[in-house]
Amino acid sequence: MKLKELESCLQQVDTFEEPKILLEQYPTSPHIAACMLYTIHSSFDDIEGKLVADLGCGCGVLSIGAAMLDAGLCVGFEIDEDALEIFRRNAEEFELSNVDLLQCDLCHLEVETYAQKFDTVIMNPPFGTKHNQGMDMKFLHTALTMSQTAVYSLHKTSTREHIQKKANDWGVKMEVIAELRYDLPASYKFHKKKSVDIQVDFLRFSKA
Repeated sequence: MKLKELESCLQQVDTFEEPKILLEQYPTSPHIAACMLYTIHSSFDDIEGKLVADLGCGCGVLSIGAAMLDAGLCVGFEIDEDALEIFRRNAEEFELSNVDLLQCDLCHLEVETYAQKFDTVIMNPPFGTKHNQGMDMKFLHTALTMSQTAVYSLHKTSTREHIQKKANDWGVKMEVIAELRYDLPASYKFHKKKSVDIQVDFLRFSKA
C-alpha cells in the first residue's frame, strides 16, 4: 500500500464527536498518522505480521492504519468508552479482523500482565498539559515495558531533552525520526485561535 493510498483511507476514519478536555482528546490527523505508520512499516519493518499495541488509541486511526499495513494483530488500549464505540464502528466499516480493543486506564495497568507481550507499541500520548502533567512519560514507561522491539511515539519538541534524559535512565535508545508540525484544530471552548501549530518530535525507542 502506497503512502498516499493509506492517507486517503485514514481520512475516512471518524473521530471524536465531543472531545473530552480532561483526557486531552485531540485526533491524530490522517496525514501525520499515515506518515508515522508508513515510516514504521517501510523503514523499520515493525508492523507487518507483528503484534502491535496502540496506547490511548482514541477513535483508532493508528490501529486501523496498522491493520491496513498487515499487522498480525493491533490491540487498542483506551480509557474512554465513547472513543472505543467510535473505534468499533470504524473497524466494522473497514471490515478489519486484525484489530482488537481493550478498555483500561493505562496509568493503573497491571504492567506484568502485558510485559513484553507486543513486538511494537505505537502511540500519540496526552502531551501532559493543563491537568495531566507527566502523563506522556507514564504512557512511555508503560509502552517500554510492553514492547519487545520498539516504541514509536509523538512528543512535544520542547520536551526532547527531558525525554532523552529519561531514556538514558531507563537504558533505552531514543532516535528522533522526524520533526513534525502538529496542527491542533480548535476543539474546545477555551481555544481562541482556529488552529495552532505545535512542534512535535516523532520518536523511536528501542532496547539499547
